[in-house]
Amino acid sequence: MDPKLLEILVCPLCKGPLVHRREARELVCRADRLAFPVRDDIPVMLEEEARKLAPEEEA
Repeated sequence: MDPKLLEILVCPLCKGPLVHRREARELVCRADRLAFPVRDDIPVMLEEEARKLAPEEEA
């Protein structure tokens, strides 16, 4: 993913920062405990597409 894009992307729900997990191909919002998928280098920033992080999973 383009580093400049990562700098400006925020969580669509809380507007908080996102953490890029390259190996998992997702952007994680620690506050909402959601992981947004990145498909073909395009972040899918839809709540319906986000995966909820399990309680034991590190955010």
